[in-house]
Amino acid sequence: CMSHSPPLSLSSSLSLSLSPYWLRYALDFSPFSFIATGPRFHDFVKGASINKLQPVITDDLIDTDKHAYLPEDSESGNSRTVCFETYGCQMNVNDTEIAWSILQKKGYQRTSDVAEADVVLLVTCSIREKAEQTIWNRLRQLTAMKKRRLKTRVPMKIGVLGCMAERLKSELLEREKLLDVLAGPDAYRDLPRLLSVAHGGQQASNVLLSLEETYADVMPVHHSPQGYSAFVSIMRGCDNMCSYCIVPFTRGRERSRPVSSILEEVHILSEQGVKEVTLLGQNVNSYRDTSEEQFCSSEPGQLSRGFRTVYRARPGGLRFADLLDRVSLIDPDMRIRFTSPHPKDFPDEVLQLIKERANICKQIHLPAQSGSSTVLQAMRRGYSREAYLELVDNIKRIIPGVSLSSDFISGFCGETEEDHLQTLSLIREVRYNVGFLFAYSMRKKTHAFHRLQDDVPAEVKQRRLEELICMFREEATKVNSALIGRTQLVLVEGESKRSAQDLCGRNDGNVKVIFPRQEVAGQPTDTHTSPINPGDYVLIKIESANSQSLRGHALSHTSLSDSATRLPDHCHDGQLASVARYGV
Repeated sequence: CMSHSPPLSLSSSLSLSLSPYWLRYALDFSPFSFIATGPRFHDFVKGASINKLQPVITDDLIDTDKHAYLPEDSESGNSRTVCFETYGCQMNVNDTEIAWSILQKKGYQRTSDVAEADVVLLVTCSIREKAEQTIWNRLRQLTAMKKRRLKTRVPMKIGVLGCMAERLKSELLEREKLLDVLAGPDAYRDLPRLLSVAHGGQQASNVLLSLEETYADVMPVHHSPQGYSAFVSIMRGCDNMCSYCIVPFTRGRERSRPVSSILEEVHILSEQGVKEVTLLGQNVNSYRDTSEEQFCSSEPGQLSRGFRTVYRARPGGLRFADLLDRVSLIDPDMRIRFTSPHPKDFPDEVLQLIKERANICKQIHLPAQSGSSTVLQAMRRGYSREAYLELVDNIKRIIPGVSLSSDFISGFCGETEEDHLQTLSLIREVRYNVGFLFAYSMRKKTHAFHRLQDDVPAEVKQRRLEELICMFREEATKVNSALIGRTQLVLVEGESKRSAQDLCGRNDGNVKVIFPRQEVAGQPTDTHTSPINPGDYVLIKIESANSQSLRGHALSHTSLSDSATRLPDHCHDGQLASVARYGV
């Protein structure tokens, strides 16, 4: 039914009746052609002569880049300024870069000053109620700013992009009437047209989800102020259908970007001097490229031992291990990370590759969500506590000293005090590097919304969340203290937020390291010194630690490949620092 839904919803006071011709026209031609070109005025007029209006198929009828109902060049930005505000996960950061790439080619200019912007686009998150409330508050602020703008200026247009656009389309457009443009995660190519309609005084929306869209041919405009690090999207959507999660309903089914497109982008980033790339996806390690015939086979993908899925295993395709292998070979001095994975997709071949390649960070995000098998079953995670711990043991066996991070939800439907205690014990046993902890927030459309009861009181959720955070901090202090006196390879990010006299960066385990700004030797044996700049690799001797970061002093400049040769255990001296990140 998706193919029969028009990609554009217009709010207009004009009421028109369809002629018999238009009904036949819509039936005689494919929905694709209809959507691509749109209607002409005479198609709406009652009593129009059918004989005089016989359709003729021409090239413009099947040109998806042309819209006959819009004036020529109407999609041009005409140097209008656009301001992006990005909320939520790193996928939204990448979505911003994709949307900006599309608008930039149409002649839009970018500004960071919302007061000067002709168009303000909010790239949104729906994962929790608090994230959505932040957007609602911001929309009301922008609407007030829009009303105050002088009539002599170009009217401000406000748009919402991403997950919230798909989930709350009716409320955003009809009930609150705060928006001009609404575009779902798979509709960014349509932004120039939507904005053209909005500049004409109407609301415009496209929130259709796609089974194919990966934006493979859109080169994102990376907007990192430091320029040393970049995120590369490799897949979109999720098929796991965890009972608490809205992502499959806001971002659609899994589909993977062709490997050739990914490798091209990483090559370009390497040539630009980028020192760290993070491969990005909602379920990044379930990557499966079937774009070329040689990638297709009848063999299903391997799962971690003891794990299962709610869907039938799909055969064929170039898998995540193959992609990670090819990406890591592009530049030996470029760090490779990936997020966010699912524990089910860690076969031994992926772990062995991480162990063998010096430029693949020995840090794995392993979302547990709960330490109770009962709660995990209610969450439809596809594994038990025992299977998860077996996977942790296997990872630590293959990759000694690996750093692990995780996600946890406190107060999920039916969670008892005993379930909560099991989660605390799991955190203590595994000793994670970083933790993302949140109180449960029920989302409409999810399995939990339809089948389960949100029966844990808010105050109990909050108390359990605080206990999880305390456990993370206790373990962090112990683990970080073990690194005092050891040397870490750090990629410098820039000036510390707390002091202009300090610099900061991250080690292989993704832990923040802070150190004084100073000149150091180019190599450990050099006498010549030079300043430390963002994007440099430096060796840092750790002198102190807390639950959030490490502190030390710089020894020398280095490179990723050189440090791997001289210090084979520079990041594998045992578990690295734990950091708790949390919200409600």
